[in-house]
Amino acid sequence: MSLRSPLGRVLGLGTAKDGTGHWWGQRVSGIALAILGLWFAWSIATMSGFSHVEAVTFIGKPINALLLLLLSVTMAYHSYLGIQVVVEDYVHSHGLKTASLILSRFAHILLAVAAIFAILRLGIGS
Repeated sequence: MSLRSPLGRVLGLGTAKDGTGHWWGQRVSGIALAILGLWFAWSIATMSGFSHVEAVTFIGKPINALLLLLLSVTMAYHSYLGIQVVVEDYVHSHGLKTASLILSRFAHILLAVAAIFAILRLGIGS
């Protein structure tokens, strides 16, 4: 039997050291998405037309292709972090939680790779 209070027993045990990195990842990727999203909205608004040829020409410029790649990868990362928080907070079954996190990771990686492939294919050409 201990005479220490519940708070006294947990003080000094530290944290899991995972939350801070996750929090910073969400904030930094959110700021990057805001900047890249504004660039993307401005770029789309100032395009002369929306035909396939004009889109390929737009993506063919190296700076646009690079910024689109950054936007795609950052969006996939930020989305993964958000889905991870929702699953960890609201899925209570251990097996379902683990399966959901694994499926989410694979889906986000697959979507990011597909976006990268499409941008490079259009930017570089067939």
